[in-house]
Amino acid sequence: MDKRIGFLSFGHWQAIPGSQVRTARDVLMQSIELAVAAEEIGIDGAYVRVHHFAQQLSSPFPLLAAMAARTSRIEIGTGVIDMRYENPLYMAEEAAATDLISDGRLQLGISRGSPEPALRGYEAFGYVPADDRTDADEARVHTELFRAAIDGAGVVLPNPQMSRSVAPLSIQPQSPGLPDRIWWGSGTRKTAVWTAQQGMNLMSSTLLTEDTGVPFDELQAEQIALYRAAWAEAGWPREPRVSVSRSILPITTAEDREYFGSMAAGERSDQVGYLDGGLARFGKTYVGEPDQIVAELVQDAAVQAADTILLTIPNQLGVDYNAHLLDTIARHIAPAIGWRNKK
Repeated sequence: MDKRIGFLSFGHWQAIPGSQVRTARDVLMQSIELAVAAEEIGIDGAYVRVHHFAQQLSSPFPLLAAMAARTSRIEIGTGVIDMRYENPLYMAEEAAATDLISDGRLQLGISRGSPEPALRGYEAFGYVPADDRTDADEARVHTELFRAAIDGAGVVLPNPQMSRSVAPLSIQPQSPGLPDRIWWGSGTRKTAVWTAQQGMNLMSSTLLTEDTGVPFDELQAEQIALYRAAWAEAGWPREPRVSVSRSILPITTAEDREYFGSMAAGERSDQVGYLDGGLARFGKTYVGEPDQIVAELVQDAAVQAADTILLTIPNQLGVDYNAHLLDTIARHIAPAIGWRNKK
């Protein structure tokens, strides 16, 4: 399997000692510059995480459009957009316009979202679930309408004073191929099967909101296997894509060692904790010399099963340092796990 690798930025900014990203403008401009640098290195994707009511990236489409305008090859995407907050039709217009600017490079990760600073923040955005629906139900309802809209479905009747047509109107613009580039961020085996049944690509993160006692990579590989089996059973005509996220921090310079040396010297393993009222399993960080990281990654069952690896980056260390990390991974680690530089 010819793998792709991309970076995933959570887009933190904070005016604290050591941070190279002190303002919202800093994180936006640096995200664009890092996408440019990643494309020059040969990295396949530039992805951003979306959070609300936090000093992180929150409105992805202006940023993704700017990334698209400054690049020509690299995929641009999200991991993930919380659909509880979204107006599906307005989002469909924004997504199609961004995809057209990128010439078909948008890879849009969406989901129910994750725990957040705001208490029911989506209600402040105007989206209050009906009494018989949960917030997760609401996210899926928004997703269904969004996907229908980007696929050209008529969503509103025409005004008879303005048109002789009686056919329902579709949102505009439309971007051919975009419906096949929608991913669902899944945290369980059950939702992975649902994702396949819906015909969406699978985006699995650095945590799973369930724990069976097996190592994280094996649980995630099981999730991927169930997804692929459900995809085949559904009979979808195309091949799906599957991504996993990993934190990979190679140490090759004195600066790397200053930042991450103590982490490399410590014990690194999966972590189990409570999230959203249940057990969750978190993947470990891969940190150390490149050869050591390669030896660990080739044993990672989920990395081997996925076609796309999203590298979570320490974005507050700035563009130059993160470009250095990506270049080190591209040169000394990624080829050993099935990636080739396609620039």
